[in-house]
Parts: sequence; structure tokens; C-alpha cells
Amino acid sequence: MSCSRILRNAWTAIVLLAGAAVTAVTASAQDYPNRPITLVVPFPPGGSTTIVARIVADKMSEALGQSIVIDNRGGAGGTVGSRAVSKSAPDGYTILLGYTGTLAIGPTLYGNVGYDPRKDFEPIGRIGTAPNTLVVHPSTPVHSVAELIAYAKANPGKLNYGSAGIGTVSHVCGEYFATAAGVKLTHIPYKGTGPAIIDLLGGHIPVAFAPVPATHENAQSGKLRMLAVTSAVRSTLLPNVPTIAEAALPGFEAVLRYGLVAPRGTPRAIIERLNAALNASLASGDVRARLAIDGAEPLPGTPADYAADIDREEGQWSKVVKASGAKAE
Repeated sequence: MSCSRILRNAWTAIVLLAGAAVTAVTASAQDYPNRPITLVVPFPPGGSTTIVARIVADKMSEALGQSIVIDNRGGAGGTVGSRAVSKSAPDGYTILLGYTGTLAIGPTLYGNVGYDPRKDFEPIGRIGTAPNTLVVHPSTPVHSVAELIAYAKANPGKLNYGSAGIGTVSHVCGEYFATAAGVKLTHIPYKGTGPAIIDLLGGHIPVAFAPVPATHENAQSGKLRMLAVTSAVRSTLLPNVPTIAEAALPGFEAVLRYGLVAPRGTPRAIIERLNAALNASLASGDVRARLAIDGAEPLPGTPADYAADIDREEGQWSKVVKASGAKAE
């Protein structure tokens, strides 16, 4: 057999194999989903990420005709679960709750985070945005942001603040606050928002930066004192609570963004199916009401919209991390 014929036959085989692969992927996407989907939340149960994930997962399950199972995989500021998803099979059956801490902060804070937020994930879509809250235990002798700053200056390094863990938005938000206010705060990391709030309620720490869902009811009942929210404008859920920017530090803004991503290489048809289900859930009055109760504003959109957000946020937060000097091993 001539060399040219061997090459021709080899090329034909490659084309046939490629065609078979495309056909298989297309068929798989058309049948999707035909079994439950795992939504990894890279934090322990009890925090805002789990709350937001359950709200959208419940409604998306209805649209997809398959259940979405929440899998909490905490560790290293959410980077452990995020890294695991980045290396999962790109078949649409393992997806990740994207979050500012894991996609925008972690890559700068950690020396080797193990994934690239731009290259290792396929954005599915945005869920929403929400501020953090600045809360203190009622025994802490401050009633405003200005008083907290004055107290911290009078007690340099002696004022502790709790967060959901190293690399989370609540951690870097505290570092950002300390840098902007010119004070020294001592960071106490916890394994999630839930444990941090438990210790705050018990008076074991005096201050915390935490999402609205974790602090709202406790502040209403008087178990915590809410000093401010971290967004540029006041929360529609908390109209009487000032922003840190208006209370003491003009220009201060540190908000949370939530979304859904899948491993890189997930077929476009599956991404679009998930995006349609996500946007349908965000259009639901029930979902919008539940998000509003938790202080979150829905942000429906396209995968490209979320890709742009991830890129912008990573650029923004990397500057904050570098300026604060915060680091994690």
C-alpha cells in the first residue's frame, strides 16, 4: 500500500472519529439532564452561599425535570471545592456556585489556588449580588462605624473580627476596612459564616463582617448590633442601615456576587440549557422574594455577562488584596 494511501486512510479515520465524537456530544446534550445534577457549594452549610444555592436550585430543578443536589465542600476559603469542580468531568452533572471569594479573591490571596477563574470554568450565568454587613456584639462599646474606628485606634491590634475563613469576602472586606480606616484589626478565621456568627453571638469575638442572611434576624432581635452595610448604596432590605461609605469611609464598596459555573469544556448546549433554567428561576416571583429576604438582588443574564463580571471582579479584588497585604498559604 502506498504512503499516500495510508495517509489518506488515516485522515479518513480521524474525520470519522471526530464526527462520532461530535454526534455523541450532541446526543448527550439533547438528552441532558437525565439524572440528578450536583451543585457544589464550596463552603460549610449555614452560610449565605448555601442559602442562595438552595433558593435557585429548587426552582431550576422544576425547569430541568431533574433534582439538583447541594454538595457542601468547604475548605481554604472555598478554593478546595472550586478546584475539585474545575477538574470534574465537563458533562453538566457537576457544577459550582461561583462566588466573589473563590473566583475573584482566592487566585491572588493563595500562592497556588489550583485553578484559573477565567480559563478553567464555563460561566453559566449570574444569580445576584448582595452586601456584607458590619455587625458587633451588643457588649462592644460602639454604636456607629465612626465609633468603631475610634475604638480600634484607641486599642490598636486588640480588636478582633471574625470571618467565614481566609480568602472569603468577609475576610478581605475586613482587611480592606482596616486599610481604608487606618486601623489595626486582628483577623479570626472560621470554617464558614455559621461558626463565626455562633461565636459572635456568644460574645467570643466582638466584630464580624458577614452576609445579610446570617445577621439580619439576629440584628432585628437585638442579639447583634448592625452598624453598616458594605455596598455603595443602602440595601432595599435594610433601608435604615447606613453604608460604610456614607458613615465614615467615602468610596468604600465590597459586595458579594453569586453565579453558576461549570468545568471548562462543558458543551455549549448544556451551558445554554442551564442558563435558561437559571434565568427562568430568577424571573420567578417566589425566588425573587426569597432572595430579597436574604438581601440579594437578582442579576439575570447570559454566560458572557457573567464571564465579564468574573474578569472585572478579579481585577478589582486583586488590587484590594495586594494593598491590604493579606496572604494565605
